[in-house]
This record gives sequence, structure tokens and C-alpha cells, in this order.
Amino acid sequence: MHKLREWVKLSAIGLLGAIGAAPGLAGAYENAAQVDAFIAEMTREHGFAEAPLRQLFAGAERKQPILDAISRPAERVKPWKEYRPIFITDARVAQGVEFWNRHAETLARAEREYGVPAQVIVAIIGVETFFGRHTGNWRVLDALATLGFDYPPRADFFRKELREYLLLTREQQVDPLTLSGSYAGAMGLPQFMPSSFRAYAVDFDKDGRIDIWNNPVDAIGSVASYFQRHGWVAGDPVVTRARIEGTRFADGLTQGLEPVKSVGDLRQLGWTPLDTVDDNYAVTAFRLEGAQGDEFWMGLPNFYVITRYNRSVMYAMAVHQLSTALLTQRQEP
Repeated sequence: MHKLREWVKLSAIGLLGAIGAAPGLAGAYENAAQVDAFIAEMTREHGFAEAPLRQLFAGAERKQPILDAISRPAERVKPWKEYRPIFITDARVAQGVEFWNRHAETLARAEREYGVPAQVIVAIIGVETFFGRHTGNWRVLDALATLGFDYPPRADFFRKELREYLLLTREQQVDPLTLSGSYAGAMGLPQFMPSSFRAYAVDFDKDGRIDIWNNPVDAIGSVASYFQRHGWVAGDPVVTRARIEGTRFADGLTQGLEPVKSVGDLRQLGWTPLDTVDDNYAVTAFRLEGAQGDEFWMGLPNFYVITRYNRSVMYAMAVHQLSTALLTQRQEP
């Protein structure tokens, strides 16, 4: 983890060792009432020592650019015909095949152990960080403290992630001031939030520590672990395109992401899958604005698993179609 050269020594009750203050806006969270309450929770509920935590938050920085970014009005939601070309590119496919070839043995082992296809694992890392090019340069502590203490709309969520982050760094024996990630605190090649790291990340190379920042082996195993734990079914399809007819097809469109209708239900509403799929599958039915007009799709159970990684139909479609392009490109002579 960040080469893990600087270890934080742990006592039975919490962090020990010197934690230096960072320049800039360090001290913004020193003696703040809500930080005091958070420190009290961490000492009471999780056995941290108070003094080192106070020293840690004295070195945390409030980052206004993070607040500006998360508060910025949402951009226009791109239609699929504009969203898809961002992720399905010749460059990303070529880099993905190179990544796959470089880590072929690890990906094959992950597929055997977790049942998740290599191309899906590679596609996730490709969509999330372009295979490690863009993992984020914000200190995770600063990001989570800024959003947990100074962004009321989602403060509870980010304080929970801050709690998970401190537990993570204690468990992994790493200085919490050294790890970097996105402005929202997502970390490493697969962009795990701290809670996901603690729940699903694995030491896939068995070296005694989990490093999703610099170790592709652990990142690959961790993505596969996440998918398996969320219900990925080995060998099952992901999506099927559908033909629609009649006047009731719109009643079949899923509101949100939860699959509430079966393939059989959708047939009754004028949907016909173009692939052979079991009528008992619970599916997410959606329409995309494609380059050639509207596209109608049924997302099968494995598709829903991808949306558990990022709650977006277009994200899941991008991952699926990138995975398909990677497999096709790699199999070509």
C-alpha cells in the first residue's frame, strides 16, 4: 500500500507513533465539536486511543476543491450514444488486452477461484482507472474528513467511510496520512471505498498485506471477490437485447435498478429477448438512446451484479461491452 514503507505501530487500543501535520489547511478539524464527537465514538466503539486520533485530525486538511466538485450542479446526463464512446475506444481495448496478457495467470486463477470472467475483471479496472492511470491524488483522510464534516447532504455516509478507513489503516498497519484516492475517497486500481475494501478486498498474492494501489494481483483478486460476494453466477449471460411490440412495452421498463419483473412478465408486455434466456430470470428492463435509435435491453442477474459496483445502467453496459470487446480482440489471431 503506497509501497507500505512507513508503518504505524499499533497498541492494543489504538494508533501509536508520530503523525506529522500536513501544510495548507491542516488544523481545520482540530478541536471541532463534530470531530470531538467522532473521536469519542472511535475510542468508545472501536478501541482507538484518543491522543493519536487528535494528532491525526490536527494534520487533516479541509479541501475546498472537493466541496466545490461534489456541490457542483450535475452535468447533463449523457445519452448512451455519447456515454459509450468514452469507454469503448481502441486505446482502452488495446491497453486492456495488454493488461490481460501481462496478468494472464492471475486473471485465470481469479476466474477459477471466484467464477468471474477475466474480461469482466479487466473491464472494471479499465473503466474505473484506465488500468491504473487515474487512481486519484487526494489524500483519503482529507477527502473523507472534508466530506464527512463539511458536506451535510451526505455527511453520515462519508463519516461512516472515514470510520471504515481508520479501521482499515489500523488493520493493515499503514499510516492513514499516506494513502491517496479520488476526491470522494475511492481507492486504488478498482476504486474501492474503505467499507468495500474491508468487506471484499483480498491478499491475492499471499504476501501478508492487501495492496490495491500498487499491486495488480491484489486488485484483480479483490474485484473478483466483490463480484462473487454480490452474487455473480459463473457461466450465466449478462444482457440480452430485446425486440418490442404492441402498446404496453413501456410498462415493462424498470424504475430504478432493482429487477422486479421476470423475462416471462416482459413477454406479456411485448418484449421478446433476442437470445435464449430463461423466462424465470428477474431482469432490469431498460431503453438506451443509441447511435442508431432506441435500444431495448434486458439486464440479467449478472448485469444487476455489475450495477452493485456502480449504480448506473450505462456504467454496467459500458463494463459489459468493454469486456466483450476485450475478449474479441484478445482472441483474434
